[in-house]
Amino acid sequence: MSRPIFVAIDTPDLARAKAIAQRVRNHVGGLKLGLEFFCANGHAGVREMAAIGLPIFLDLKLHDIPNTVAKAVQSLGPLKPAILTIHASGGRAMMEDAKAAAPIGTKVVAVTVLTSLDGSDLTSVGLPDDPHAQVVRLTALAREAGIDGIVCSGNEVAAARKAWPGGYFVVPGVRPAGGDVGDQKRVMTPRAALDAGASILVIGRPITAAADPDAAARAIEATL
Repeated sequence: MSRPIFVAIDTPDLARAKAIAQRVRNHVGGLKLGLEFFCANGHAGVREMAAIGLPIFLDLKLHDIPNTVAKAVQSLGPLKPAILTIHASGGRAMMEDAKAAAPIGTKVVAVTVLTSLDGSDLTSVGLPDDPHAQVVRLTALAREAGIDGIVCSGNEVAAARKAWPGGYFVVPGVRPAGGDVGDQKRVMTPRAALDAGASILVIGRPITAAADPDAAARAIEATL
C-alpha cells in the first residue's frame, strides 16, 4: 500500500469525523472507524465516510459464538469494508465462520492482545504474563483459521510475521517519537513499526487531536 497510515476516527460526531477525514485524506491510506463511531452512526454513517473516497477499516472487534459473529459479518456485507476486525480469542471456529461470511475483498483480521494491556493485565484475566507469547500463539491460530491477518503491537509484529510470512499485519498503538502514549502501554514509532513488518499503521490522536490534523499526518508520513 502506497500510504500505510489508516487514521483512527474515534468520535461519535459524524460532522467532526467527516471534517477530519477531508483534511487528512491526501496523506493517509484509509479511515478506521471503531465502536464509538459505529454505535452512534451505524451503516449510514459508514456510507457517508466511505463517500470521501478512502478505504474503510471497520474496527468492531467482533467476539461471540461463531454463528452470531458470522451473522454480524453478513449484516456488514453491504458496507464492503476493506478491513474488518474480530477477536482471535473467540477461537478457530469463530474466525473461520467470520471469514466465510465476509464479502469478497474484505480482509478479516484478528485482534491478538490489545495495545492497552501489559503482562499484569493478562495475569488479572488468567493468562500468562507475556504478551509476546500470547500474540505468537494467537497468530498461529488465526493462520490455521484461514483469515487474512492479525492486529498486534509493533513490539510483536516481527515475531508474528516470522511465524506467518504471508499474513497481513495491522499495528495500532503507533506514536511519533516523543508523542503522548495516552492509554497505550505497548507502543512503537511509525517508522520502527513498518521496519518490523507492519502492513498498515493505525494512528489516531497524534493526528486527530492535533491543532492541524493535515500537518500532523504529513509530518508522520514524511518519517516513512
